[in-house]
Amino acid sequence: MAHDQFPGWHGTTIIAVRKGGEVVIAGDGQVSLGQTVIKGSARKVRRLKPGGYDVLAGFAGSTADAFSLLERLEAKLEATPGQLQRASVELAKEWRTDKYLQKLEAMLIVSDGSELYVITGAGDVLEPEHDVTAIGSGGNYALAAARGMMDSDRSAEEIARAAMAIAADICVYTNGNLTVEKITGS
Repeated sequence: MAHDQFPGWHGTTIIAVRKGGEVVIAGDGQVSLGQTVIKGSARKVRRLKPGGYDVLAGFAGSTADAFSLLERLEAKLEATPGQLQRASVELAKEWRTDKYLQKLEAMLIVSDGSELYVITGAGDVLEPEHDVTAIGSGGNYALAAARGMMDSDRSAEEIARAAMAIAADICVYTNGNLTVEKITGS
């Protein structure tokens, strides 16, 4: 089947919220192919521990592509322990310039509890404004919901969970089966 005729994988909402000295990354579990839900319990948020250094990562897009990128990020973190920004920039540069990596279709949100970045294949390493960011099919819904709750008394985890519930109610490619990881800033 030609690439432009393939119905396309959809699904995933990943959100990261930084508040009260914590960062929470939450992701739904839905994977869809066209209008069919293929899996409802995928785990799209991971805790990486390169050299004992704790980093959270959430991904949207092709799972195989994301795993390839996560492996490369881990290698970069092992080469530059404690330097998430440097490792993220090195990954983004390699992703943008390497002919094999350029074909990868995924986005990443990463955090070590202090720093928070979105990494894209266009060479972007973006630090979000307002201490919240989201990617994926329902990302804009979750982002808007979370931004509306940031001034409340809710914790980072409560905001992430509530924002994901709103996104799941609106986006047909997002479900309420969440993976939630939390990390405390240094």
